Amino acid sequence: MRLVFAGTPEVAVPALDALIASERHEVAAVVTRPDAPAGRGRRLVASPVAQRAEEAGIEVLKPARPRDEDFLARLREIAPDCCPVVAYGALLPKVALDVPARGWVNLHFSLLPAWRGAAPVQHAIMAGDEVTGASTFLIEEGLDSGPVYGVVTEEIRPTDTSGDLLTRLAFAGAGLLAATMDGIEDGTLRAVPQPAEGVSLAPKITVEDARVDWAAPALRVDRVVRGCSPAPGAWTLFRGERLKLRQTALAPDRTGLAPGELAVGKNTVHAGTGSHAVELLWVQPQGRKPMAAADWARGVRIAQGERLGE
Repeated sequence: MRLVFAGTPEVAVPALDALIASERHEVAAVVTRPDAPAGRGRRLVASPVAQRAEEAGIEVLKPARPRDEDFLARLREIAPDCCPVVAYGALLPKVALDVPARGWVNLHFSLLPAWRGAAPVQHAIMAGDEVTGASTFLIEEGLDSGPVYGVVTEEIRPTDTSGDLLTRLAFAGAGLLAATMDGIEDGTLRAVPQPAEGVSLAPKITVEDARVDWAAPALRVDRVVRGCSPAPGAWTLFRGERLKLRQTALAPDRTGLAPGELAVGKNTVHAGTGSHAVELLWVQPQGRKPMAAADWARGVRIAQGERLGE
């Protein structure tokens, strides 16, 4: 098939690579979000997908909005058979959905209908799911509600961050998306409607979602830290300033600390929760780089009874 691939972040690159490597399909063009400011100089930088497409000599389309007439006209000129999508980052209007004869097929990082929305991996970790996966489905106007072509499953490991899990799903999902294109092309795959039961939503994680509630059980605190890593980053307050929590570990043998209360050992830092403590491993003070929690604690000279979150 003649394909136009839509995607933006690094997590979409493995799927693009899989389709470029396919001997059965041609990636005629790539659609991605416009260049965005990045780095200290805030200069405009092309998306990871755009950079990979340019390396491969593939035409790159960067519409401000996917309903822009210039973009739609070019899409019609290219006349794709199908448009595979991975984390493009913008809603596709019906006028765009109608262009490819075989539709737009999204690779979504959950087992639909669970975790429809922008942050399925983060929500799966924060909810304590033990298994997740990726699904390919035919995009329709509803939110991730279209019929499903195929799935792969992935175990969520006890120490997984959303970054860890998303990386594994990106590569597993790349193979699934390529296989889905093959199955659509040769007629062996049929999309199956999603069940009405089991729907859960995964909206974008807000800064407030990432704030740690020290009165919650340790398991919940650890899940929030892992689910929000690397972005937006779980955080709390310390002496009135924001402190990001980059990595924690459960410490079931450490009890007797009030929620948020800090206990500093020679090379350890523990914080109380609504159950047992968690150990702080890596933190990031406001305006500084991540550092080992023990180094941070030595630098700020924590007083007995001081608490996080106040």
